[in-house]
Formats: sequence, C-alpha cells, structure tokens
Amino acid sequence: MGEDIQKHSVHTLVFRSLKRTHDMFLSEEGGLPPLDPKAVSAWRSSKAKDTYGPIVELVTKQQEIARKTGLPTNYPGGTLPLTNKSEQDGEATQSLALMPSGTPSHQLPQTLANISAVGIPGYATGGPANNTTQSLITRKAPTMPKPQWHPPWKLCRVISGHIGWVRCVAVDPTNEWFCTGSADRVIKIWDLASGKLKLSLTGHVSTVRALQVSPRHPYLFSAGEDRQVKCWDLEYNKVIRHYHGHLSAVYSMALHPTIDVLVTCGRDSTARVWDMRTKANIHTLTGHTNTVASVVCQAAEPQIITSSHDSTIRLWDLAAGKSMATLTNHKKSVRAVALHPNLYMFASASPDNIKQWKCPEGKFIQNLSGHNAILNCLAINADNVMVSGADNGSLHFWDFKTGYNFQRSQAPVQPGSMDSEAGVFAMTFDHSGSRLITAEADKTIKIYKEDDEANEETHPINWKPDLLKRRRY
Repeated sequence: MGEDIQKHSVHTLVFRSLKRTHDMFLSEEGGLPPLDPKAVSAWRSSKAKDTYGPIVELVTKQQEIARKTGLPTNYPGGTLPLTNKSEQDGEATQSLALMPSGTPSHQLPQTLANISAVGIPGYATGGPANNTTQSLITRKAPTMPKPQWHPPWKLCRVISGHIGWVRCVAVDPTNEWFCTGSADRVIKIWDLASGKLKLSLTGHVSTVRALQVSPRHPYLFSAGEDRQVKCWDLEYNKVIRHYHGHLSAVYSMALHPTIDVLVTCGRDSTARVWDMRTKANIHTLTGHTNTVASVVCQAAEPQIITSSHDSTIRLWDLAAGKSMATLTNHKKSVRAVALHPNLYMFASASPDNIKQWKCPEGKFIQNLSGHNAILNCLAINADNVMVSGADNGSLHFWDFKTGYNFQRSQAPVQPGSMDSEAGVFAMTFDHSGSRLITAEADKTIKIYKEDDEANEETHPINWKPDLLKRRRY
C-alpha cells in the first residue's frame, strides 16, 4: 500500500496557490520592458490633443475674429516651451502634434499662451535652456534589506553541578553572578566570570521552574511545580515571603521594571499579579484556556504579555487587570516570549514558526521560519541577535531585524548522557549581551560567546532574498 496522502481543504490549496503566484511575480514588479519612444510620443500627442484640443480650437477662433476686426492678437503671459533646444533652431518636432491639423506653426506661442499656467502633464516648464522632455523613471522591484553581519557564537564553558534537568536561569543586575533552578529542587548561584559555584539554596519540594533577580532590591524570586512562589533575601540567604494562590505548577515569572510588582503564570491557565511587599494578589489575569507558559513585563503598554499552550498571546492592561488584545496567529502552543531590549517589539516562539510583533497593539511584523522543533525559549540582545532553543538541543541564531538565520548549532551533550537529553529549556543573555547562558536537559549549564577571530570574509552572509521570499510563505 502506498503512503496516505495528506488532504487539505480547498481554502488551504487556494491560499497556497495565491502565495506561489505572489512569489513568482513579486521580484518582477516594476521591472517592465523599456517603452518604445515612438509609441510614447504618439500617446502623449493623443493625450494632449484630447485634453487641450477644445481650448486650442477656441483660442484659434478668437485669434481669427481678432484678426478680422483689427484687434491685437498677442495675449499677455509667457509662452509654453514645448520644444527641445533643437526646435528653436528651426527643426520640425513632435510638439506640433499637440495642435489640431492645419494650425500654422507661427501661431504656437499665441495659441498656447493662455494654457501656459496650467501646463501639460509630462512636460516641464522653464527657459529655453531646459530640456523639457520627461524621462521615464523605472521603478525598482522591492528588495529585502541585507542583514547585519554578526560573528558566529561558540561554546566556551560547560558547568556541571545539578543532578536534575536545569529548567531556568537568571542573571544578577550587576552582571557578576547568575542563578539556575533545576529538577533537583535546588537553586544554585554561580560566578559568571569563573563559572564556580558560590551558593546553593534549598526550600522547594519540586522542580524549580522560574527565577528572577530584582534590580532594585536584594531579592531573588523563585517558583516551581510545588505551586510555591518564594522571595529570598540575598543578604541572609533566607526565604522572607511566600505568595500563595496558584492552584497548580508555576512555570514562569517576570518582575515589573519600574514598580514593585511580580507576575507569575502556570498550569492553572492564569497569570497572577502580586504586590511584592504585601504579598497581595492584586489581579488574577484569566482568559487563557490552557497552560500559560511564559510571561514578560515592560514599563510601556502593554505592561504584561503572556503566551499559552492554547496557541494564543495576550496583551494585558495592568491597571484594569483585563486583556487588551489576543493574538491568534500561531497554530501551536507558544512556549516562549521575549522582549527586545531597545526596540518597541517582542518575539514569540512556537513549533510552527517564530513571529515578531510590534507594541503596543501587537501588530504582526514577520515570520522567522526554519527552526522546525518544539521551541522552549528565546533570548534577544541589544545587538539584534535573537537565539531560539529547542527540545532537541538545537540552537538557531537570527538577525532580529531581517529574520536572517545566520547560524545553526547543536548543543553537545555531557559525556555519559544520552543523545535524547540534548534539550535546551531556558536561556538568557548576560547584561552586556556578550554571553549566552543556556539551561539544558543533560543537567549542565552552557555558556556561549562570540567568536573573536571571525570576520565577514571568513563567515560571509549567505543572503539569497529570492529563496527566502519563497520560503517565507
């Protein structure tokens, strides 16, 4: 028996056909063949005669009446220079075609004097020295911008220490250390420069799934599959607050950059807004119909963005505690959302593709296709490098502005681990944007940096916009 042929709806087939046709003719837009000068001349003459013929006839009749009655035939106003410089030397030209047949050439200035202020489309007015023939400007076909060159990234350090999957990572605002949470229920703090372990924090009774370090307070926030959200005082290395309310595992959290607000989300299909100091549950953001996998916060609207396994992204009004917009473009679960540090944009990752959006209304910008796997995480730095990490251990590096995929790599598994443990669960850039820290399924933390020896000659941009345009749809 042959393989079953996948059946598509008529709507899908028609849509694909339209996209193919669009791609086929897009590159040829504006690239029309050169026009025949004689045909252009005939067209202009016909157009001018059709437009100004009645006026010319009227002026001619008035001149005949004036000549018979002895009145002056010169009218005030300048003449309309319809001819090239060669015409003024006595050569016959195409401009006579603008006149009705039988009109004497010596009557041209007087005949067209009254319409000089209006002008004829396609001709320029000016002195005798001007070349008054219109040059046709060919429109260029729309081109895709060339991406910015980025050096390739290489693995520079592998850190071992956890005895379970490493599920989350966060960097200290001073850029001196970073922390990781794992399925071994331990939070570990590492020195960023040397990769050495500085501290281990225990207290969770299940996998630690989210970590955030406060930029304004000496606090570390953690959340896990035990439904607990904890606030650690890093001066005493102790838990000082618990935030109770989630009905199931907590998968992600975010700190508001300007006010003391903490946002968490999880498997109970909600995102909860907490007052950091009083532990009060300010808002419970409901609307998603499945696990809320990721949440990010920013100072400008929308202040909260969530993504869910129900394949939607929601933009929230923090003051009202209500959804401002729901983005339904994705067709599969959206496990990761990342804000651009400089641009007023964000990106979302799903197995179908990565999408870029513009704030505040959530306007769709473009698709980034090619990372065909279950995407767990996204990270973006100020140099417009975006990285996506997948369940199969693959990393794709993108130029954020153009969507060009300039590098693909596969994370090597720790010796002794199975290949099936090559999964990237979380990632973040340090605050300089020069180090990429990944948390992986082989129980290690990997640190990547840019290759200092690479340049545009050793690693050129393989930019083929025609192929990319076809691949986009």
